[in-house]
Amino acid sequence: MEMVPSEEKQLVPKEIESAAEEPRVLCIVQDTTNAKTVNERLTLNLPASTTVNKFYEDVAHKAGYVNGTFCLAWANAGDVAPLDQAGEMSLVLSGFEAGKKNFLQLTDKDGEQPQIASDESGTADSSGLDDSSQDRFIGPLPRDGTVGCSSDYSSPSYSYSSILNKSETGYVGLVNQAMTCYLNSLLQTLFMTPEFRNALYNWEFEESEEDPVTSIPYQLQRLFVLLQTSKKRAIETTDVTRSFGWDSSEAWQQHDVQELCRVMFDALEQKWKQTEQADLINQLYQGKLKDYVRCLECGYESWRIDTFLDIPLVIRPFGASQAFGSVEEALQAFIQPETLDGPNQYFCERCKKKCDARKGLRFLHFPYLLTLQLKRFDFDYTTMHRIKLNDRMTFPEELDMSPFIDVEDEKSPQTESCTDSGAENEGSCHSDQMSNDFSTDDGVDEGICLDNTSTAERVLKPKSSLTFELFSVMVHSGSAAGGHYYACIKSFSDSQWYSFNDQHVSKITQDDIRKTYGGSSGSRGYYSSAFASSTNAYMLMYRLKDPSRNAKFLEVEDFPEHIKRLVQREKESEEQEKRQREIERNTCKIKLFCMHPVKLMMMENKLEVHKDKTLRDATEMAYKLMDLEGVVPLDCCRLVKYDEFHEYLERSYEGEEDMPMGLLLGGVKSSYMFDLLLEIRRPDQAFQPYKPGEVMVKVHVVDLKSESIAAPVSVRAYLNQTITEFKQLIAQATGLCAETMRVVLERCYNDLRLLYVPNKTLKAEGFFRSNKVFVESSDSTDHQVAFTDSVLWKLLDRHGNTIRLFVSLPEQSPGSLANRTSCPKASADSEDSFDGAKGSRKSVEAILEESTEKLKNLSLQQQQQHQQTSSTSDSQKSSEHSDFEHIESPAQDPDAVSQPSQTENSTRVASDTDNQFPSEERSDSDVNNDRSTSSVDSDILSSSHSSDTLCNADSGPLPLANGLDSHSITSSRRSKAHEGKKETWDTAEEDSGTDSEYDENGKIKADAQYLYFKTEPYSQEDGAGEGQKSLLVHVDKRITLAAFKQNLEPFVGVPSTQFKVFRVYANNQEFESVRLNETLSSFSDDNKITIRLGRALKKGEYRVKVYQLLVNDPEPCKFLLDTVFAKGMTVRQSKEELLPQLKDQCKLDLSIDRFRLRKKTWKNPGTVFLDYHVYEEDINISSNWEVFLEVLDEPERMKSMSQLAVLTRRWCPAQMKLEAFREVVLESSSVEELKEKLSEMSGIPLENLEFAKGRGTFPCDISVLEIHQDLDWNPKVSTLNVWPLYICDDGAVIFYRDSTEELMDLSEEERNELMKKESSRLLKTGHRVSYSPRKEKALKIYLDGGPTKDPGQD
Repeated sequence: MEMVPSEEKQLVPKEIESAAEEPRVLCIVQDTTNAKTVNERLTLNLPASTTVNKFYEDVAHKAGYVNGTFCLAWANAGDVAPLDQAGEMSLVLSGFEAGKKNFLQLTDKDGEQPQIASDESGTADSSGLDDSSQDRFIGPLPRDGTVGCSSDYSSPSYSYSSILNKSETGYVGLVNQAMTCYLNSLLQTLFMTPEFRNALYNWEFEESEEDPVTSIPYQLQRLFVLLQTSKKRAIETTDVTRSFGWDSSEAWQQHDVQELCRVMFDALEQKWKQTEQADLINQLYQGKLKDYVRCLECGYESWRIDTFLDIPLVIRPFGASQAFGSVEEALQAFIQPETLDGPNQYFCERCKKKCDARKGLRFLHFPYLLTLQLKRFDFDYTTMHRIKLNDRMTFPEELDMSPFIDVEDEKSPQTESCTDSGAENEGSCHSDQMSNDFSTDDGVDEGICLDNTSTAERVLKPKSSLTFELFSVMVHSGSAAGGHYYACIKSFSDSQWYSFNDQHVSKITQDDIRKTYGGSSGSRGYYSSAFASSTNAYMLMYRLKDPSRNAKFLEVEDFPEHIKRLVQREKESEEQEKRQREIERNTCKIKLFCMHPVKLMMMENKLEVHKDKTLRDATEMAYKLMDLEGVVPLDCCRLVKYDEFHEYLERSYEGEEDMPMGLLLGGVKSSYMFDLLLEIRRPDQAFQPYKPGEVMVKVHVVDLKSESIAAPVSVRAYLNQTITEFKQLIAQATGLCAETMRVVLERCYNDLRLLYVPNKTLKAEGFFRSNKVFVESSDSTDHQVAFTDSVLWKLLDRHGNTIRLFVSLPEQSPGSLANRTSCPKASADSEDSFDGAKGSRKSVEAILEESTEKLKNLSLQQQQQHQQTSSTSDSQKSSEHSDFEHIESPAQDPDAVSQPSQTENSTRVASDTDNQFPSEERSDSDVNNDRSTSSVDSDILSSSHSSDTLCNADSGPLPLANGLDSHSITSSRRSKAHEGKKETWDTAEEDSGTDSEYDENGKIKADAQYLYFKTEPYSQEDGAGEGQKSLLVHVDKRITLAAFKQNLEPFVGVPSTQFKVFRVYANNQEFESVRLNETLSSFSDDNKITIRLGRALKKGEYRVKVYQLLVNDPEPCKFLLDTVFAKGMTVRQSKEELLPQLKDQCKLDLSIDRFRLRKKTWKNPGTVFLDYHVYEEDINISSNWEVFLEVLDEPERMKSMSQLAVLTRRWCPAQMKLEAFREVVLESSSVEELKEKLSEMSGIPLENLEFAKGRGTFPCDISVLEIHQDLDWNPKVSTLNVWPLYICDDGAVIFYRDSTEELMDLSEEERNELMKKESSRLLKTGHRVSYSPRKEKALKIYLDGGPTKDPGQD
């Protein structure tokens, strides 16, 4: 190598000298493989020409890891594939940016942690028992300074000796599925129990007898094998939970670890029947105790033998304020007998009477593996909530159980014992210490009779030491509502404690175990319990210290043959998974687009290609992916760089067909800032090269004579080009004259900018990646006027505001359909189209009267058939027709625009007056409004184009629902009604008088300007019936709904007031559009509209839902019908209109004086509406208004607004029942008057009458067991409209009673029976049902592979 002198007069390689002059890449690497290093950073400043594999070497040296045992990935790209370690590409070509910070992450490779450079062996043995490297140096080595490296994250005060990861511990973690930490803790404890693990390995699975998926022992066996032999940091438990019969929802249920232990052991016992392991659980975990009662007079003792799998120890005795301080204290309390005396005396079989007795428990036999449950979860009867007891309770590392075995009072020589497995459990039976966790099945009774044995023989003396060694502490952190479990487990091989916290395994010390005792960290005096730690031991596992029984873990070489085969299978599966991950890691996944030449729509897919595949290979893959085989030749396709958002072709790849895709796309990434487009050419065309830095321009040629706009022509230009140069470019592409050319840029929606400064650049004019321009070149004088006044601007403005709508017309009878003329088909010649339009319009005028008369005479059934429509198909608009290549001008022929004739107007007025249509059709939704309408946009457009309507002046008055015309509404009413008016969605009027389609006299405003409206016949593809017709409507979206409907009149065959417009949304949901003066600005291209027959709302009309109020029915609110009320209508007029509707639709034949209307607020009845009240004057009315109809038994007593109508109900405590509701009409709000009326009605003396206001929603239901005490009886007020009553409106509920009437005396049985009835009644009515939090789901393990769902259950 040639050497040259450096500035320091030293010889350095010439390569390095040149490298110092090139750009440098600053790399900042975060080590995420360990919790202790995640906050540290490695910094490397390298020449840009450094290769990726050299970069790996530098990072390995600096981090102190063995190269090849870790991966490097981009830090800000989410789940991204790592950099190719063997890559020979330079850093710059791999996506690194010179002169900027490049953030990367150092991660595990294949789930294994990086090896420390000084570690020869790399990992401990597979069993996790080797601790020879425990004291060696852990973590990154001290790092030398590197050339160009300005800083280092290592600190002399930082210690790496505490970093304990998988490669040091040798143990594998378990992945938490969601809330399965309790399961992980128990599984790790069982795995670390040698006797259980070895016995599980010795069991052999017979695949011929059972499905391996549902076999719990086999899935546990697989899991244990993976825990012992896998190289991963953590493994999944989904196969185990699947064998339990659990679905994914179980992962979100947290359960008690002790409950899981019991359920899992039961399931294993069932699965292991008739095998060598049939009695394994009992041999390891089952102990025996005696539940006895001894008479203190004669010494007679009755008892039975019970077995247990764990011992529940009370933390704090019931009613006590002091908790037990240690496990030993709790054990002593567990076996402490209690005396049964007083009312709890025991009936002695020998004495034949009730005697004082002693009741307690004695341990007869302790299991080999002793499980202690610390009962930290309790119930607080003060707050009625579950609580967790965080009191301190110590537990020893070695527990001597000999003091607790067979402790009894031996002083009485008359003590006798008998086998009494069925002895009655009298007294408290240690209710605060004993739990139902014990198995009390008589089937496990030993049947031991000790009558003939001496006392010395009866007392079980420990044959050997009863010293137990602690090896597992299952810790709970959190509250009774939820928390987190993890396990602290001691290895029996090296006596080292480890923390198994889901996927994280680390070494811990004895001090960490002591921290799980609970309680506060220091003395805080009186408030110590408030500051107690919520992280404490919940379940303890001890093993008997017996050298003859204590087993060691099976080593891999000692595995049974079936386990060795299982290990081999799992190893192969892991290798296959590793290879698949490697393929995934090297696969580029990028969005692919293609304009399909047959389907004529932009297709989208995801191209997945290996990074080593060439561009030619990727093109062939994309060709097959887009299903183009047999459609176009492969050599007519190429892949180009594409920006889908801006529809911009960034660049093409000429001459790079053999370049690998990984290099072409800038490496393997989880997402790319660009896409790929499969471009297709015709065989006689040649591909145009696209160079980086160009901008895409879509050029639309405008023809002022035909007023048409051509399909776009794509032109590529540069941002630094001038307007003059740009015009020359367009002239070459379109053949237009550049000298007379006008260029208009559409920067955003409806923002048109004329480009007239010759030397201004495209960048200065606001061009971006993708642009849209309109060009016109003619010798007309239009270019001499101001741009906004020119014909070009008007044409472009119309083009920008025109949308395409699919309109489904209502089905008609064959007779009317035959006489109706559909819209003429659009032809290429505009003149022909206009002629056709004239002809069709004339024919429609001739048919209107006939169609209207026919529709008037239709029966109700035929009308319902008319209202059945089919939704239009999801036809896509192709790109060729998206810009209206030919748009006829409304100026050429005024008949081309919907211009109602005198015949139409007269027909419409006649039909309005006759009004033979049904009152109203219910919408498909309770909310019959167009929810997508933007009130902000539409208000602006309505204000700007308030005169944009297609209607001529209509001289007829506006008919209202009550038969009155608009002139009958007085001006005073109108002005007063506007005072409290609110904006409504389901009314045909608006707040702003200037925006209304109608003037003060109800006439439709005249308009001099016509907005664009053009129709074409449209054939549905969804198999609609022959009577179903559809239109394709091109319309200016600034048109109002009223004008739009009038344009549709000839095609529907009825006046616009006799049909309704429904907008169709996703899933074919329909909502009615009713705001007549609102524009179509909220609609967009290809929206669907359905026309239904039926009278539409007019100005000042509102939809109203009528409900019947049945005060004494179980369901007091019953829907009757939908109707229409009008502004200015009186209540009596609305009642008159309701009468025939009620008779026809609800079979209610009522007299107008025997029912009333009243306010409805949810389910509560309110103000009674008097006959002379006027809507919008005395009564505020709104969209989708709801009103109560109440049938009266007598003529209306409410005559004035000063009166008050309350609903009263008598409570009879002697009979424990409530009487029916009765209405009381008060002349004032006086309490005295209320009591007088109630006394007169009920016969209760005035001085004995008490009342209370009902609570909640009508009918204010309350249990008869609670009403006597719970209500605020006889409030000390003189008027009803003050606190605590606040009765200011009609409809309040008042309960009253006789204060001298005694409450019925109920027996306990009667009270319980009444409570059940009341609970059932109130549950049905929905009252007094308090909020219940989510109930905890019972933990179950299904032995048949899954739960059987009850078909009767929801």
